[in-house]
Amino acid sequence: MRTRARSRALAAATSALLLVLAGCTADAPVPEADVVDLLQQDWQHVPGVTAGDDGLRVTATGRSVLGPDGEARQADPPLDLAGTHLVVEGDVELTALLTDVTADATWALYDRPPVVADEFRLEPAGLRLTLRGDDLEVAVFDGSLPEDVTDPQPVHEEDVTLADPEAELSVRRSGDDLEVLSGGETVSSTPLGRVLGSGELWLGLSSDEGSFGVGSLTATAGDGGTVAPAGPAFAAAEPSETGLQALAARTRPDFRVGAAVALGPLAADEEYAQALVGDVGALTPENAMKAQYLSPRRGVYTFEEADALLAAAESKGMAVHGHTIAFSEAMPGWMQELPTGTAEERRDTADALLEYLATVVSHFRGRLASLDVVNEPFDVDQGTDLQENVWYRAFGPDYPVVVSRAVHEADPDVRQFVNENGADVPGPRQDALLALVRRTNALGGHVDGVGLQAHVYDLTTDAISAEDLAATLDTFGASGLDVRISENDVTDAEGPDAQAEQYAVVLATCLGSPVCVGWTTWGVDDRYDWYVDEDGAPQQGHDLLHDDGEPTPAYEAVRRALGG
Repeated sequence: MRTRARSRALAAATSALLLVLAGCTADAPVPEADVVDLLQQDWQHVPGVTAGDDGLRVTATGRSVLGPDGEARQADPPLDLAGTHLVVEGDVELTALLTDVTADATWALYDRPPVVADEFRLEPAGLRLTLRGDDLEVAVFDGSLPEDVTDPQPVHEEDVTLADPEAELSVRRSGDDLEVLSGGETVSSTPLGRVLGSGELWLGLSSDEGSFGVGSLTATAGDGGTVAPAGPAFAAAEPSETGLQALAARTRPDFRVGAAVALGPLAADEEYAQALVGDVGALTPENAMKAQYLSPRRGVYTFEEADALLAAAESKGMAVHGHTIAFSEAMPGWMQELPTGTAEERRDTADALLEYLATVVSHFRGRLASLDVVNEPFDVDQGTDLQENVWYRAFGPDYPVVVSRAVHEADPDVRQFVNENGADVPGPRQDALLALVRRTNALGGHVDGVGLQAHVYDLTTDAISAEDLAATLDTFGASGLDVRISENDVTDAEGPDAQAEQYAVVLATCLGSPVCVGWTTWGVDDRYDWYVDEDGAPQQGHDLLHDDGEPTPAYEAVRRALGG
């Protein structure tokens, strides 16, 4: 996990940037069409949505973006990312029949997918309709960066009382006008049609507390326009014979060049998708395999987006590194609140945690090359004390042993890693990590190696020298452990040349050691590299190998380090 001032993350950019990004797919040839029946399209990877003979059924999942203490900070309703979106020329009208609404029903249209970060989500331009009884809430977003990233405010918001809440709802974009209709009658009209003017439409269906059906869902082109279904951008991306993974394989066929990946940009941005598929041999899901997304409510599992990432990787011959099982952060509230005050409570909590673990690892069995079984076990202030999370409270300080053994039982073939920051160079934190893994294995665990995150946020304090990294690799190798450089990113605050040099040092040292089995960057492109500063304001970072679709000097330095 990537943190900076405890709030390091990826997010979407401003509405102007969104309109630029829209050109990534809108320039492709658009097949002519007048009407698209969206119920006949692909919804299989949307959490909470199931398809049947009579349409779609939508159930609440409880998905939220969580803060570091597990509280729900912001709703995170799903969109159809890996399935079908629409490519539009000219005006368009979409119509939906929402049926059997038990509590609330939300239908969303966006011109780009929102990208979910570790601790916030920024809304792109779009429209959200929420039906509760005969009340229809209309919210329009313009995609601009909010002052408070956890509380994006719509540029237009109103409540409409519907004469017939069971009538068809429609959204009509006509030039600069945006209308909402119920039963063919206009109930809301604003001059905000530009929010759906990128040439693409991404659809979401969700409920906060109940369920509902979708009996019909169509998109119709306006006069002289076209509307057509389109698949995700990664479908057209191809591995490159001169990409980073191909270069690495010339020296070490078993070595994996990797990147942390989010489904939103992978599905929507052709340049991002090609940069990933062309250069990378292994992907790590940024957030999709963390507990808050796999099980937002106790007993409820939403594997759809993680499955979509794994399917994308499999289709391109890429390995997948799973991230993560036991982790103090990114746990849903139900998990963090499990009681541990008495022996009986600890037994019950242990059962709940192991049920979650077994369900998750069994679900992905055979599809993961490796897995972070424990992530960031030590305190957040670069000390050596274990964080006393719910795993610690239920099982005690040797909880990594329990986790490792349970993972091995559910999937004996997946290679296990303990992932930590601040252990990239010799010192007390590295010593503690080595001792933890050695003790875990001595007590019956199955840990194969460690992940060294290699976040370089400040070159004056975080820089990693070739000598220190080589000594680190020798230290872990002497104990029979493999090493992954698991989350490498480097600031450009000292200039692009210094950034490029640091990237090259880490990769070249890793590649030159048989102990180091892979090198992964924490992200793909700076256009999605956003974080929250100490004042809570969103800031764009410049830490990755691509910037706005173009390779950076760091990318070229990495190519040279690989012999390219």
